[in-house]
Amino acid sequence: MPYLKTYDLFISHAWDYNDEYYRLVAMLDGAPNFKWRNYSVPEHDPLAGGRRLAQQLDGQIRPVNAVLILAGMYVNHRGWIQKEIELAQSYNKPLIGIRPWGNYNVPQVVAMTAETIVGWKTDSIVGAVRAHAI
Repeated sequence: MPYLKTYDLFISHAWDYNDEYYRLVAMLDGAPNFKWRNYSVPEHDPLAGGRRLAQQLDGQIRPVNAVLILAGMYVNHRGWIQKEIELAQSYNKPLIGIRPWGNYNVPQVVAMTAETIVGWKTDSIVGAVRAHAI
């Protein structure tokens, strides 16, 4: 199957959840017949803090086809993830929640705002992107 579309994605994350972020990037990079561009903030090139961070996040979320939320980090980083959710909603970007490995529950705000919640499997995540990305 040929590549049909290149998906522009923003992955909501925090650097103290680095391992999950990089694992997800590796999963997406390794998915067969799936091409994507990462609009997330790389650890080696962090954004500024405060109001400037909100403006920079806006610039990263505005052009994407979907926002992926690593639901396990919401509790510890509620403020910024909530801002990312609000930005995505303001641009009518679909939110795809990704349950932490081995968990069944996700924070209520993620469950209520996401188009879908998927498990930690490449096929599930890629399928959700293909089904819901704009």
